[in-house]
This record gives sequence, C-alpha cells and structure tokens, in this order.
Amino acid sequence: MSGQDVTVVVDPGVPEEVAWTLKSNAEQLARLRRGRPPEREPDDDRQPWGLVLMGATGLVALGLVFAAAGLFPLVVLTTGAILMLLLARALPAVKPQDEARAAERELFEQARWYDGRYYLREDFDAEALPLLARTQRAINSVLGSHVNAEGLLDNVRNFVMLPQQEWEIARLLAKLSSLRAEHNDLIAGGVAPEVAQAVRPLERALLTSEAAVVARVEALERYAGHVAEAERAYHARGQIEELRARLPRYEELVAESGADGFAVPEISGLADDADRLETALRRSVSSAHEAFRYLDG
Repeated sequence: MSGQDVTVVVDPGVPEEVAWTLKSNAEQLARLRRGRPPEREPDDDRQPWGLVLMGATGLVALGLVFAAAGLFPLVVLTTGAILMLLLARALPAVKPQDEARAAERELFEQARWYDGRYYLREDFDAEALPLLARTQRAINSVLGSHVNAEGLLDNVRNFVMLPQQEWEIARLLAKLSSLRAEHNDLIAGGVAPEVAQAVRPLERALLTSEAAVVARVEALERYAGHVAEAERAYHARGQIEELRARLPRYEELVAESGADGFAVPEISGLADDADRLETALRRSVSSAHEAFRYLDG
C-alpha cells in the first residue's frame, strides 16, 4: 500500500452505516470539500396537482352535461381516461440521474453533519501519507488474518481498539500536516535572525511529535508482524495435520512395498514437525498478545 492507497478514515464513533457510506465515496467527498455541493432539482413549473384539481373540476361539469343527456356509461369511460392522462402528467417518471442526485445530496448532508469526524487523503501531506498507509496496512493484515477470525487473538478487542488507533494516528497526522503547511508558508520567504531563533523550538516540536506518531505506527507494525508469524504457523500446522491424516495410507504403501526400514522413520517425523509447529504457533500467539498489551497500554 502506498500513500496513493490511503482510504477515508472515519471516527469509530460514527454509525457504521454512515461510516461505510463515507469510506465508499472518497472522490465525491473530495469534490464536496472543494466547494462543489450537489445541484438541486429545478422546481417543476407545471404544478401537477393543480392540474389534477382543475381537470377534476372540469370532469365533474362535463359529467353533469353527459348525465343530463342520458349518456352515463360514456361519462364513466371518458372520466376515467382523462383522469389517467392527468395523473400521468402529474407524476413525472423517476430518472436514473434523479436517483444519483438524491444519493449525492444525502452524502452531502452526511458529510456536513459529520464534518470533523472523518479525514480524506488530501488532509495529509507527503510526510504523513506513508505513515497512514503503513497504519492501515498493519491493521488490515491483523483484522484479515485467520488467527484473528479463529479467536486465537483477542479479536473482539482488535475490532474495537485497532480502528481507534487508526483514528487517533490519522487525527495526529492531519494536525501535523496542517501545522507543517502553516510553518512552511511562514518561513517560505525567509526569516530574520531573531525570528529564526523563535522558530527553532517550534520545528523541534513538530519533529518530536512526528517521532511519537512514528513510534505508534511502528508498535502497530510489530503487533502485525507477530500476528503474521502466528498466521504462518497456523497455516503450516494445518498442512501438517492434513499430511498426518494421510499417514496411514503412506505407511500401508511402504509396508507393502518392503521399504519400511527406509521410509517409516522419515514419515513418522511428521508427528515431530506437527508438535514443533504447535509450539511455534503458541509462541507466536503469545508474542502477539504481549505486543497487543504494549500497544493497548
């Protein structure tokens, strides 16, 4: 994942359905951020229900004339036909672009309502984007692992704590990006010696804050690394267990072929391999738990 692959980061406190909508519409959100709200539908100057009312009034008058002439069936047929035409006129067809505009307007309302509770790619500068990408890559690898899905890790806490870590890191990186931009604009034209002396502590503050965020990202990556080790041991253990299940067929084959003395010791070594992988898996999971406690603390 590169800086270009950074996705929308949403406050975990935002309702899940809204968060999914925001994450799925990064380009539209960026366009709205640039000051291009969705177009509103033009008012329909036909006043359709007014037409229906006037038409119904005319039909009543026409019906009275036909009824007086003894043409009651014609009254019913004519009234029904004209009323259907008026209703067709009053209810314009829903067009696909109308639905798209409605969806965009809803997205605009959600973006405005939850402003400040989500970040887009453009909220981060060139130094912050790679850090955010590393954060998201580490979190995705943990949450997408089989050892997490199987409950070998604390998957409930993972699903709660890791999105909170992502949000907190994104919040700090966005603030760093904003302050760096302001700082660079301030010193772009050069500064007097007196000002340079006052600027140095501010630059150190930016550097130390960035280093603290980097440390948080690296802690996430260490945790993801332990989970990756557990994942490899988990898959290897599964393969060994599958081979052990087939072992009786192999033993039968070598016994029938008279190759017992050569092959049986090597095949029996599968049991030892399985035990070693089980130990490696437990060790990897234990290391992941330790890293998780450090990260959570």
